[in-house]
Amino acid sequence: MEIIHHILKFSSKTKLEFIDITDDVQRFIERSKIKNGLVNVFTMHTTTSIKINEREEGFHQDFKAFIQELLPVSRNYLHDDFEKRDKSTMCNISDECANGHSHCQQMLIGTSSEHVPIIDGKMALGRWQRIFLIELDKPRKREVMVSVIGK
Repeated sequence: MEIIHHILKFSSKTKLEFIDITDDVQRFIERSKIKNGLVNVFTMHTTTSIKINEREEGFHQDFKAFIQELLPVSRNYLHDDFEKRDKSTMCNISDECANGHSHCQQMLIGTSSEHVPIIDGKMALGRWQRIFLIELDKPRKREVMVSVIGK
């Protein structure tokens, strides 16, 4: 059995964005030469999520409207009050942004990772399934750890 890790890098363009990373993950699996096993796709950020669902714009718009209604940016989040916030949780006050909504959205929808079986070198995804990195904050550089386990 072999375990191979790789970091994929992405740049989000807007807040609340679905980034289809399926093909990037599949290319890494092919380069790994693993034929049978599992792939784990893990976001390295607390304001993004990894989810499997379909790539259909109507669904994406419905989801965005729902999550923004449930946890709007305009709500008062204690996380965004830098005067009251625990300073040990802040890198640098100038680097911090008011993104309490993004953290709450991530906790609500989860998850930080998804697992997909690999059979004959291909992900065993259903007909409409795609892997998405969901940006919940603002445009920025993002990293996703992909781990392939198998032989």
